Amino acid sequence: MAIAGDTEEVNFKSTNGYLALLIAALSLLFAAACIAQLMQINPLWGVLGFIVFAVVAKGLYMLQPNQAALMMLFGEYRGTDYSNGLRWANPFLSQKKVSLRLRNFNSERLKVNDRRGNPIEIASAVVWRVKDTARATLDVDNFEAYVPIQAEAALRHLASEYGYDTQEQEGESTELTLRGGGDALIAKLKAELGARLDKAGLAVEDARLTHLAYAPEIAGAMLRRQQAEAVIAARKQIVMGAVSMVEMALEGLKERGIIDLNDERRASMVSNLLVVLCGETEVHPIINAGSLYQ
Repeated sequence: MAIAGDTEEVNFKSTNGYLALLIAALSLLFAAACIAQLMQINPLWGVLGFIVFAVVAKGLYMLQPNQAALMMLFGEYRGTDYSNGLRWANPFLSQKKVSLRLRNFNSERLKVNDRRGNPIEIASAVVWRVKDTARATLDVDNFEAYVPIQAEAALRHLASEYGYDTQEQEGESTELTLRGGGDALIAKLKAELGARLDKAGLAVEDARLTHLAYAPEIAGAMLRRQQAEAVIAARKQIVMGAVSMVEMALEGLKERGIIDLNDERRASMVSNLLVVLCGETEVHPIINAGSLYQ
C-alpha cells in the first residue's frame, strides 16, 4: 500500500502540438466541406471528420517556461511533462499544471521564547520553488498552504534553540545567537526549512530574518541592560588604557632619573593620574608654587 512520500516523479514525453493542430484544422475543414456537400463524399464522413477534430483538439495543451504538467489517466499518475510550447498527448489524459517559478513567503511576526525564556518577536522571508511535481501535488493536500505552516514551525524551533543575545559582557563568546549569528544562523534556518519542505517535493532557495526584537514588555529592561554592558565595556577599556599610561609614566621618570619617588609618593602619583585619566569631568589641577617640602 502506497503512503505519502512514496510517489516518484516520472518524465513524460509528449508530442509536438503543431502537427496535431494542423491535423485538427484539416479534419475540421474536411468535415465542414462534407456536411456542406461541397465534396462528392457521403456526409457521414463529415461526422467522422468532426470526431477526429474533437479527439485531436482535446489532446492539445500549452506549457509556458518554468511550468510543468502532471499527466493523469483516470486518476493514475503517468508522468510529468516539462516540455515548453504547444504539446499533444493522449486525449484521455488530464493535465494538472504546476508552476516551477520561485515564490516568496513573508511570515508574520511571531512571538516566541528564546533559549533563555525571554519573549522575542521574529519574522522571516523564504524563497522556495517546486522541485518534484509528483510529491508536491500527490503527497500533499495543498503544498501552497503547507509552506507557511512549516516555515512558522521551523522559525519557532530555531528561536527556541538559541538566545537572542550573548550574556557575556566581554563580547568574546563564541556562542551562536539570534542577533549575532549571521550566515551561520541563516544556514541553520535554511537547513531546517529544507528538511521540512523536502518531504513535499519543495526546495528552499533562500531564507532571511526580516524582523528580530525583544517583545515590548521586556524591551525597556533589555535596552537598559545593553546600555549598562556598553558602559562597563567602555569603562574597562578606559581603565586598562589609564593603567598602561601610568605604568609608562613611572617607567619613564625612573629611567631618565627626573625624580626619585618613594612608595608613598608613587602611590599618590598613581592615584592622581588615574583620577585625571579616568574621570568623566574636566580636571582642574592645583599648581604648587613652592618647593616639594613646603
